[in-house]
Amino acid sequence: MASISVQSNDFDISEEIAALKKDNNDVGAIVTFTGTVRDIGGTLRTMTLEHYPGMTEKELARIASVAEERWPLLGCRVIHRYGTLKPGENIVLVITLSAHREAAFKAAEFLMDFLKSNAPFWKKEQTNEDNRWVASKQSDASALDRWKK
Repeated sequence: MASISVQSNDFDISEEIAALKKDNNDVGAIVTFTGTVRDIGGTLRTMTLEHYPGMTEKELARIASVAEERWPLLGCRVIHRYGTLKPGENIVLVITLSAHREAAFKAAEFLMDFLKSNAPFWKKEQTNEDNRWVASKQSDASALDRWKK
């Protein structure tokens, strides 16, 4: 069963991997994705991520469950941060474990496509010029469409 966390504090990638694969010698592939706050153009001061507690965790658990049904995973960990973050700070971590790399890669990619387009988070950028809510991109929605069956 996937492990889901929605938290304000940062995470340690190595610790998360070690905890997920502990006592599991069947693991042949570990795929990780870490998303960070990026500052294109050098004007971003902070990004604030908001969510609806309870609903967010439930939705992330639901999509992780879908990934576990579609691919033979031996472990799955999703961490998404909220609060005010600075450029370069971690936002999200996805770890998938499987006996073979294909399942681990596909499941991680599926989870990230969902997180990028449908996860119940709202992002507001604070720049040197203004503050603005970040709108969803069509390219993110298109990436998620390829997983529909």
